Amino acid sequence: MAYKNILLTGSSGELGKTIIKLNYFPSLLTPSSKELDITKPESIQNFFDNNNFDGVIHCAALARMKECEENPAKAITTNIIGTGNLVKEVIRKEKASRRKIRFVHMSTDGVYSGIKGNYTEKDETSPYNVYGLTKLGAECTVRTLSNFCIIRTSFFDPENIEFDTAAVDAYSSKVPISYLVKAIKIMFDYDFAGVINIGRERRSDYEHYKEFKPEIKKCGLKDILKTVPFAMAKDASMDCSLWGKIEKENGTIKK
Repeated sequence: MAYKNILLTGSSGELGKTIIKLNYFPSLLTPSSKELDITKPESIQNFFDNNNFDGVIHCAALARMKECEENPAKAITTNIIGTGNLVKEVIRKEKASRRKIRFVHMSTDGVYSGIKGNYTEKDETSPYNVYGLTKLGAECTVRTLSNFCIIRTSFFDPENIEFDTAAVDAYSSKVPISYLVKAIKIMFDYDFAGVINIGRERRSDYEHYKEFKPEIKKCGLKDILKTVPFAMAKDASMDCSLWGKIEKENGTIKK
């Protein structure tokens, strides 16, 4: 199905800005947080009543882990309640228009326990910090829709790796941000409803970043944990075989 107009929430965030920049979705509605405040039901209702769209890419979230730990109430309000508010209005709009709205929700590998790695979409979820917990709560609200796709992932910007060291003993399947945007485009258009892991092969954080920042130095996870007020995964890698099949069907994305 071809979607004419797509609502992008979180357009001022890192992922939202990259979605706009790469222009895979030519007909995007990109309201600011003032124009569409997901924590305020009346704001969402007003925007929905005055704008037409048949798809949503939901990126808006409180994603700074330190802030989530220091202010869990704000994280819950934004990530869980805010998403619930959005979903409620999507359902209302679907009933009024008698047509389903495609809803792609950006989630995180942080919904898994981050211990054993190689997580499949069917593995038990067990978040290890406030951010992951609230993103899992958000997923629960999205599951009340019928035409939804929940993307569990982790991404980074190769052009903006701010730190000088990375752990050799912390593993993930994280992807460059441009790769993720292309994957979002594929999954938005693909006839799929459910949860999908999107990532690359299992690597240490050091290996992920060294590919794009050769001068980065090695460190241990324990060294990083001494400097942050939140828990981090030892192995957040995911089994992305389902995504691999879909990617192959739709043209392999250049990594």
